[in-house]
Order: sequence, then C-alpha cells, then structure tokens
Amino acid sequence: MVSNIISAGIFGIGGYKISVECFLYSGLPSFDIVGLPGTSVRESRERVRAALRNCGFTFPKGRITVNLAPADTKKEGPLYDLPVLLGVLAASGQIPPPPAGSAFIGELSLNGDMRPVNGVLPMALAARTAGVKSLFVPFENAPEAALVDGIDVYACRHVMELIRHINGERSLSSYRRSVRKEQKTALPDFADVKSQDSVKRALEIAAAGNHNVLLIGPPGSGKSMLAKRLPSILPPLTSDEAMECTAIHSVAGLLSRDKPLLSDRPFRAPHHTVSVTGLSGGGTVPKPGEITLAHNGVLFLDELPEFERRALEILRQPIEEGSIVISRAAGTVTYPSRFLLVAAMNPCKCGWHGHPSHRCICSRAQIDSYIGRISGPLLDRIDIIADVPSLDFDDLSRKPSGEPSAAIRKRVIAARSFARDRYARYGLDEITANAHLPSHLIQEFCKPDPSGLELLRSAFDRLGLTARSYDRVLRIARTIADLEASAEIRAHHIAEALQFRNAGGKAL
Repeated sequence: MVSNIISAGIFGIGGYKISVECFLYSGLPSFDIVGLPGTSVRESRERVRAALRNCGFTFPKGRITVNLAPADTKKEGPLYDLPVLLGVLAASGQIPPPPAGSAFIGELSLNGDMRPVNGVLPMALAARTAGVKSLFVPFENAPEAALVDGIDVYACRHVMELIRHINGERSLSSYRRSVRKEQKTALPDFADVKSQDSVKRALEIAAAGNHNVLLIGPPGSGKSMLAKRLPSILPPLTSDEAMECTAIHSVAGLLSRDKPLLSDRPFRAPHHTVSVTGLSGGGTVPKPGEITLAHNGVLFLDELPEFERRALEILRQPIEEGSIVISRAAGTVTYPSRFLLVAAMNPCKCGWHGHPSHRCICSRAQIDSYIGRISGPLLDRIDIIADVPSLDFDDLSRKPSGEPSAAIRKRVIAARSFARDRYARYGLDEITANAHLPSHLIQEFCKPDPSGLELLRSAFDRLGLTARSYDRVLRIARTIADLEASAEIRAHHIAEALQFRNAGGKAL
C-alpha cells in the first residue's frame, strides 16, 4: 500500500512543497529513504522506529521505501520525522489517511514528543501557496507559523495528540495567535553620546539615505558606541520587511517563541575572526551568513583591517547589488543582502596616529601597510568616511546633553518620505533609499545646480575621485538635500558630501 503525506522543505530562505510517499511490500525487512536525503534525514528511520514502538504501534514487517519528492533536491534536517511516521502508519493501515489539504512538519523524540524545527515561516508560506489549509507543527513553532494568514495552524506537543485528531477521537483546536502588542526593544540612544556632533551628522545622513559609513579614530573615541546607536534612528521595519527578516532568522534558527516576528531592524556585529563562509553564507547545503542576517538592517564590522582579506572582498557584490549568490554542489542560492554597512578602524596598528598625546609608534610604512589591508575597490564602495576624534577632559566631564535618537529619527523618516515621493512620481516605487538609486538615473535625480556642479568639477581631479566615487558623492548630496526637503542639490550640499568623502584623508 502507498500513502502520500504532504510536508515542506527549505532551500536557501524559501520554502517548497514536499510529498512524502511511503510504500510497504513483502520481502526482507528494510527501511529506506530516497529522494536525496541528508544524514539527518536518513537518521529519521531510527527516530521513527523508536517513536512508533513507544507510542504502542506495531512497526511493519517487510520492506519500507519512503520517497521525498521532488527527488532532485537535497533534503536536510529532522523536520521530516513526523510525515515519515504518519506515512508508515497510514501505509500499514494503523491510522486512516490524513485529511486532504493537510501538511505536517516536525522532529520527533524517541518517545514521540514533538520538537521544534527551523524555517517554519517560509515553509508555512510555501504550504499556503500549495493550497494547504491545515498545517500541523510542534507547539513551539506555532506562533511563527501563525504569522501566515489563510492557513489553520495546529500545535502538537506529542504525536499521539495528532493521531487522536486524525482518528477523530479528540480534535485539536487551531492555534490562535496572541493579539497583544509587540514590545519594542529598548535601543541605545544618541543622547548618551558626549560631543562627536560631526559624526552624529554623518550617521544621520547615512540613515536617511542608507549610505555605508567608515568611522576612523583612536581607541576609546566612541566608534563602537556610535555604531550601536545607528539602529535607533533608522525607520521602522515595514510589514513586508519584517516578514522577510523573520523568514531569514527563522531559517538560521534565531527566532524565539516569545518573539516570533522581528520588530526591530537587525544589527549584526561579527568578530573579525569570522570565516568567509560565516560572513557570506554557504556550507554543503547553503545557509545564510552574517550579511544576509543583516538584511534590512545594519552590518557592523569593528576593526575592519583585522578581517581576513577574502572575507572583506565578499562584501563587494552585496553592496552593489543587494544580494549574494552562493553556488554549491547542492545548488545555487541567491540570498537578499541589502544592509547598511558601518565599519570602524583605528588610524594605524597601534591606534594612536594623530592623537594629541603623540603616543603613536608606527612608521609611515607601517601605517600604509595597515591601511593597505583594505582594498581600494572596497573603500570606493563606502559612501561616508568620518573622523572620530578623541575627547578631551572637558568633553568627558560634562553630562551628556546630546540630541535624542527620537528627534533624529523623525528627520530621517521625513527625508526618506521626501525621497520616496519623488521616485514614486516616476513609477520607481522599488527605490526606497538614495543609496539604491541606479547609476543610469543619477543624472536625472541628482543633478546639482550650476554652482554645485562647478564645485564638484574642481574637486574631482583634486581629490582623485573615481567614477564610482563621483556617483556616490551625488547620492550623498541628494540625501543631504532631502534632509532639508530641498528639490534642488545646491553647492553647500555638494560641499558637505565632499567633506565626508575626504574625511580620514590623513590616515588613508
């Protein structure tokens, strides 16, 4: 007898429908799973065998073949335990076939307890697309699956609860998502930062236009403190962005049952010892890396020159295209990776070059070697370079009296709204920030007035700007103008944009 149980799988960060087909026939006892199963999938045979016996069922004699279709896609993870168990029971006649339009996801313990799995949100979305009406998941995964509208979610703690439901002995109730208001995380506030007004201005421009930033300053000047406060001035996630970020973190196993939907923009700060795969994503079966986990949020790279050169060069594609392509034997995956890059570094190896104390012990050659760890093409993709000076005693001794993040955030939201309205008038709704403006549209939307154009012309050769730098200066100037709600880009907008391209010039 053949049974067919509907389930779902994950490839990249997207879900897809899987049919778990089970066939029982006479012959020497065996239990085979086909359809490109990974190690954890093949091991489900032993978990299913033990769970069946411990729940009082008879494990069928003879040959059992389980096919996971489509058979040309690699299957990974323990999430097929539940559909395989149901398939064996249905094929052996110990339970009736599950109701049509039902799908099942879950890992099993040896005694039949259901354990949570990763990636339930994208699988639930795929199940809905496939026409599934009822989705059965482990209890801990129910809040996440319930984020998907148009599908009934049933939460199970033990496989016997599900079997009694299928047998009609005791029906399960569909899971009701709590309607309590999501609590926002208390983010670090710019009001705590003493002085550093020019750096705060740079970060405000970065937030308004989603521009990449490099902070250069000696140890203890507040680079990390400033970077960690950037999310507090970014616009809130839209509903689509929140679902997209939640799906990525679901696949990575970073969601909690108490907070199934991300409400704050991601902030990822990998250590400089992170591997290329850890940053970009990958593995035998590709998994999202740090740059994908930072999608729609901030990627903070502290001590930038200390990162492995190959890892840094990985950033070039996602910075330009907003996505990264991972090719492995199991397939090719494209991950979304549109993040705001914030990098921080010392001006030299010892960290004290240019400090008033004159403590630097580095030679010019050592300084050049340290800065040279960052390639020119990567530096060219950073929009804003800001000096973070050390603070004197008077700055440190006074109480913080900086502008709060809430006030800065209002200006950032207003600037983004001003830009969005401008692009919407031309049918360019997909452009949500000036940093995303394609090069072929820069001349149309970022054309400075005559005095601004003349200033840019004189600075082009003097600063040695490349074609990419030229475009980035215009994008930054466009953002500065948007912060003033100015339709025109004027000379002082160009001047401020050039200042942030030339900052750190002594070190670089």
